Amino acid sequence: MELSSRFEWRGRSVAWHRLGLGPPVVMCHGTPWSSTVWSPFAEALSADFSVYLWDMPGYGQSSKQPSHDVDLGTQAELLRDILQYWELESPQVVAHDYGGAVSLRAHLLHGASYASLALVDVVALHPWGSDFFRLVAENAEVFAAQPTAIHRGALEAYIAGASHRGLSPEQMNALTEPWLSAEGQGAFYRQIAAADERYTDEIQDLYAAIDIPVKVIWGRNDTWIPADRATQLAQLIPGAELELIDNAGHLIQYDAPVQLATALQRWLTAGQ
Repeated sequence: MELSSRFEWRGRSVAWHRLGLGPPVVMCHGTPWSSTVWSPFAEALSADFSVYLWDMPGYGQSSKQPSHDVDLGTQAELLRDILQYWELESPQVVAHDYGGAVSLRAHLLHGASYASLALVDVVALHPWGSDFFRLVAENAEVFAAQPTAIHRGALEAYIAGASHRGLSPEQMNALTEPWLSAEGQGAFYRQIAAADERYTDEIQDLYAAIDIPVKVIWGRNDTWIPADRATQLAQLIPGAELELIDNAGHLIQYDAPVQLATALQRWLTAGQ
């Protein structure tokens, strides 16, 4: 989906798009993804909601300047500001992967108000990251300078590990395309190098103070962030609901689209 609008923020150009009319829903993506993972869900939900899609700077269709920070702290400040730009006082928010940490930080540290929050296979509890993240952090410039074919092979292997059922060639192409240009290759390794557990450590003790409705949805077969984290997270947030979806990994949007769409429709409709 082409994101048709732009929000200029601290020298960055943030691509975004709105679909439908109705109560607002904001969908937040993670890494190394973009709003592409949410596009079919946004189209389906647009029959009942105004759905806002956006790409974080450094990702997807947004700007990818090497000089711009892409850490989770910066992205959370951006989320607060783009909600104000959209004039959304208390939207329902749906977040995946890094989007979880971004939306939680925006709410807990920067005063972003939500009507509800759905956390889907999110980065929220330590430890997270991987040996690959640490290797990239120590050698980001070397990885960025790899020959294109080697970068593509490593990228595809990395992304493939997020799906339990396996990705079609079309799905793989959609997920890798933003990272295959010279600009995209550098941006891919910069956002991994910026990963730092301190961004969740700073808020983890605050989860007990969350007083909005929260739904935790997780793929039971997620190998990137195992499902026991879903249970821990739901226990830390007062009143949080937990739903585990069978035969789904970290890329639950592709592994179990019908089950996820049904869970989100029920949750968001109840929150109107």
